[in-house]
Amino acid sequence: MKKKNLAALTLAIAMGATCLTGCELVTTNNQRDMAQIVAEVDISKSEDFSEGGEYAQYADMIDVETVDKRQLVAYFVNVGYQYVQSGYSYSDTFDLLMTSLINQKIVSQYAKVYYMELAKTNDAYSYSIKEYKAYVDAAEDKDIASYAYFLTEDEYAQTVYSLEVSINEALDSYEKSILSESGVEEETSDVTVRTLPTGVNTDKEDYYDGEYAVYTGRNAASSCGSYETVEGSTPTTRKKAYNRFLKNLKTNYLYDDSEQGLALEDLAYYKTELMTRLSSALISKFADTIEEEAEKNLSEEYVTARYNELLESQRKSFDASQDTFETALDGLSDTSFVLYAPDGGFGFVINILLPFSTTQSYQLEGYKSDTTLTSDELYAKRAVLLRNVVATDQRETWFTGEEDYSFESDDAYQGSGHLFFEESLSGEGRYEKLEKYYGKYAYNGKVVKEDGEYKLTPNKVSVDDFIDIFEGYVSYATGETPNTLIAKQGDYYTKSYVKEDGTVDYSEFVYYAGKFDVGFDANSLFEEGTASYNAFSAVNELSFAYNTDTAGLNGYLGYVVSAYDTSYVKEFEYAAKYAVEQGAGTYVVAPSDYGWHVMYCTYTFDEGEIYTFDYADVKTEGTFSYYFYEALKSSTAGTATNAWETRIVNRFNSGDCVNDYVSRYQDLKDLDG
Repeated sequence: MKKKNLAALTLAIAMGATCLTGCELVTTNNQRDMAQIVAEVDISKSEDFSEGGEYAQYADMIDVETVDKRQLVAYFVNVGYQYVQSGYSYSDTFDLLMTSLINQKIVSQYAKVYYMELAKTNDAYSYSIKEYKAYVDAAEDKDIASYAYFLTEDEYAQTVYSLEVSINEALDSYEKSILSESGVEEETSDVTVRTLPTGVNTDKEDYYDGEYAVYTGRNAASSCGSYETVEGSTPTTRKKAYNRFLKNLKTNYLYDDSEQGLALEDLAYYKTELMTRLSSALISKFADTIEEEAEKNLSEEYVTARYNELLESQRKSFDASQDTFETALDGLSDTSFVLYAPDGGFGFVINILLPFSTTQSYQLEGYKSDTTLTSDELYAKRAVLLRNVVATDQRETWFTGEEDYSFESDDAYQGSGHLFFEESLSGEGRYEKLEKYYGKYAYNGKVVKEDGEYKLTPNKVSVDDFIDIFEGYVSYATGETPNTLIAKQGDYYTKSYVKEDGTVDYSEFVYYAGKFDVGFDANSLFEEGTASYNAFSAVNELSFAYNTDTAGLNGYLGYVVSAYDTSYVKEFEYAAKYAVEQGAGTYVVAPSDYGWHVMYCTYTFDEGEIYTFDYADVKTEGTFSYYFYEALKSSTAGTATNAWETRIVNRFNSGDCVNDYVSRYQDLKDLDG
């Protein structure tokens, strides 16, 4: 949970090249005008760097850094244009951009001094003025070297990688347009891909591909490391895309004819982008260092005190207002906690909807509009439809979408042997390990691939089939045997659901219920390897496979179930409350007018304090204590870095250190008309 940049500074400070695919700032500026310096920053002009000052020894390290009008326009194209679209005036937008650019340079210049000072007392940092000067003097590009010196080889490579990924993404966008114009369409362009689990194919924070390069068509795509060409790409279409990219740079005064024939890395635009990103990388590193220093203050006494303060605050608030408590439940996450429950009977359920077909839904609507039917007769007709509900595996587009996420495995749980997200499941390569997704449930159907195309035939699954799948897979994941709580009723599809007094007996709608003894412990719910975590992960995976209630996918714990009346349909409400009453690990099958609901209780609340904070567990991932500590650490880091930023900017944003030549970009501020 690293805080990667100083909050008020960044405003997406690194110029994202992907935005250079369409936005143009219409001005009458010429190249000479665009070369004007619109701001200068040099914190060594401060008295702190003068003879006898605190930082006098570093005065020669800091050189004046400029912002030219071209850079300001580039920043607008990449960031500011979005502000104008959302209602900001041009004048306010350019003021905001200039403040951000100036503040970035102030903080990045100070970061150099900070690390020099830190190296005096911390052996982990081996910086020296002598070494710095030698490094910069030996470099071909001294401006870039002045930042690269403070970054490790990996940090520098990550910065270059991020820039080149951004440029390739821009070129991909151009190339797709060119291919479309020529009649070449991506075969899967019209496929709506099934919702993916949060975190799929997420690069690790420190990932980079050292062989990666920008593909311009003038080089071979095979020499660009892990870069993958767009479908239908040829060297010719890529060259056209690169030419369009250069044309758009030229339109925005970021490229001129004198640079024709130069390699991408030699363009002024590329160097400006790299310089900006290196500056941002140093600021990010600085923020990490501040965070590490702030973390030293998170003693057991301090963290425990913060926990107790929040607990008491919530106790008063939730006791006074049930609505406040339920609102807090809706916002529950890894960083937003509910430590106290004013009443028991609350919980969360994952809901897997096995729906009526379109035809069945039409039939049901017809029955409901028939005013001659009694409630019991209507339920009886719905029961006949429920008997014939058929579900299928919903993950077809994970094969056939723009990206094929499937892979064959001998370690799959039954089915076709085709699983998904190979690298994300292992967490051993480029991607972060996928959380809360067990990953062994194979596509349930026949998979044939011929000439690069898939033919998928999903198996039809009845509610009884799904119960077997559900119990079998969760047993496989946990090693636990399910206990039946409510057996399937032989007369379920023909019995009455209405009492003699005419009221509906919602308990009669429960078709089946069972429970896994997962050893639920609120303090370690997401601790990898526990039965409760494995059960949660397996049910979550089955939800992605079968659930047509897509709003329920990627929920934190599922749907909130209140101890009081809810807005849920009554059959669902009764079954959900029953699941919560029986505790985490309970699953209940019940119908509604949408089809079958298979609900799994993930979490329950007893009245009073919910967790037991244990400082000894703050490094154990998946525990409540870990998440609470990490959230407090992030908040503390944010406070510390923002405080540093404020102090640095207030200290050096003066007339001596900063010159902002507003008149030179007044024409841009006046674009409002």
